[in-house]
Amino acid sequence: MLSARDVWFGYDDRSPVIRGISVDVAPNALVGILGPNGSGKTTFLRLLAGTRRAQRGTVSLDGEPLASRSRAALARRIAVVPQETHLAFDYSVAEVAMMGRYPHLGAFEVEGPEDAAIVHQSLAATGTDRLASRPFATLSGGEKQRVVIAAALAQISGAAGESRVLLLDEPTASLDLAYQLEVVSVLSQLHRDHAISIVISTHDLNLASSLCRTVVLMRDGVVRGAGPVDEMLTPDRIRDLYGVDVEIVDSPSGRRAILPLHRAAS
Repeated sequence: MLSARDVWFGYDDRSPVIRGISVDVAPNALVGILGPNGSGKTTFLRLLAGTRRAQRGTVSLDGEPLASRSRAALARRIAVVPQETHLAFDYSVAEVAMMGRYPHLGAFEVEGPEDAAIVHQSLAATGTDRLASRPFATLSGGEKQRVVIAAALAQISGAAGESRVLLLDEPTASLDLAYQLEVVSVLSQLHRDHAISIVISTHDLNLASSLCRTVVLMRDGVVRGAGPVDEMLTPDRIRDLYGVDVEIVDSPSGRRAILPLHRAAS
């Protein structure tokens, strides 16, 4: 389990960006972190990843503080997919996915057959194995995102019996509708087939409603609510979070559609 307990964090001498947050990410959870711009979602994701250290409180994995683990040990259990990935060189898809294996290699150690097999499996799991020899820079936005997810999956593969967590920051923000659906499908399948916990920071209420099982509502660096999707994504809570009135419609497919109407009266 990945847990944050009374976590505080601020940049320089400014007011805290994260203020007293406590959240649990259970094994095999699928959690959405929702909130308006400036609510602290990305910063909180970095705290969960261990790339930022809480100034107060503790973030722990399976009861052990992240701060007590080496960077490599932590990277073998927790992988991050950023909003966008920019590479300095013209790597192939297979090379990008192989980057996920670096935390598993010792100094001066090169990738072996086991690493190659894991990379192939990760590309296959995200439907990008057919692109292995393509230059990463030539891919569409959706294809790039799936390859980066494959690299993250390769990174946390091999930790059998241990908690593994995939953290994604706005994974569909720059994608058109078709590619958004592709990424959602990939994440659903990874969660189903690989028993990993997935945490997604997103602005997309409908993405969270269709994909996540639980959500954490954040505003001004604090948690305004956390729990099952149906209990959290209600008109009253969404109005409190975003200052917007919405209508929630149950479609014939069984999915709930959240339709923004207008700014809520102040």
